[in-house]
Amino acid sequence: MPNGKSLRLTYAERSLSREAFYFNYMETRTLINFFFSAKQALKEIHAILTENLGEHAPSYAAVKIWVAPFKRGDFSTCVAPRTGRPKTVTTPEIIDQIHEVMLEDRGISAKSITEQLGI
Repeated sequence: MPNGKSLRLTYAERSLSREAFYFNYMETRTLINFFFSAKQALKEIHAILTENLGEHAPSYAAVKIWVAPFKRGDFSTCVAPRTGRPKTVTTPEIIDQIHEVMLEDRGISAKSITEQLGI
């Protein structure tokens, strides 16, 4: 336990820390983009971030990874969607259908529900 704090977080704290992470992530990428555009070297960018952000500064490896797209001409600081399983659309109708199926058979598996409802 660092500094005597418990490592367990409540759901609200986790979601808040997740939001703070993404906010800080975008801010930090923006700062790296700014210093890269000002022709700062990687070591200088990392030193500036470490000096100002302290323990919240990204590692040198992270700075190096984040500078790579800037070198290729991609100056976006937003988190791009990743490839993989697409997000599913949740509608009230589908939720109601799932609820009805589960009320009929409490032991039904998720796979059976998806096959039965075609989702």
